[in-house]
Order: sequence, then C-alpha cells, then structure tokens
Amino acid sequence: MLADPTRLRLMSLLSEGEYDVTALVAAVGMARPAVSQHLGKLRLAGLVSVRREGRRALYQARGGHVRRLVTEVLHAASHQVTGAPEHD
Repeated sequence: MLADPTRLRLMSLLSEGEYDVTALVAAVGMARPAVSQHLGKLRLAGLVSVRREGRRALYQARGGHVRRLVTEVLHAASHQVTGAPEHD
C-alpha cells in the first residue's frame, strides 16, 4: 500500500495532522478524484481514519503505530535514495 509514491506522500502529510481533501489536493498537486481514490484505499487498509466536521471530512493517520510505520518507510526510502547506511 505504501509502495505507491502518492499514497506515501499522503501518509506523510496525514502523519503530521488532520487534512481535508482540498488541502491534500493542493499539497500533492493531483486531481481531487485521484486523491479521493487513494484516500479510500488507505481507509480500507486501515491506515487512515476520517471524522466529519460539518460537511468536511478530515483525514489523519490512524494511531501512533501507523505514524511510526510511515516514519520507518520514509527513513528506509531515504537511505535507498542517498545510499547512506542504515542504523538500527
């Protein structure tokens, strides 16, 4: 699920806080339907939660364990790109 660059970018943002679809569309520079599809897949996978605030849907990473997972994936990816050795 996190191998897709767009979903990983969305998860990176959602790990930092709550966002509505409009803010996510602006942040990733994709069409609203594409962002909504990615969010739907992330919800089905249990990686994001959504809460309603009036007509707006606010998304965020589901819990600390998901935020840690995203952090680890981003950390591992940066080492793949830079070639830096990983430290455990």
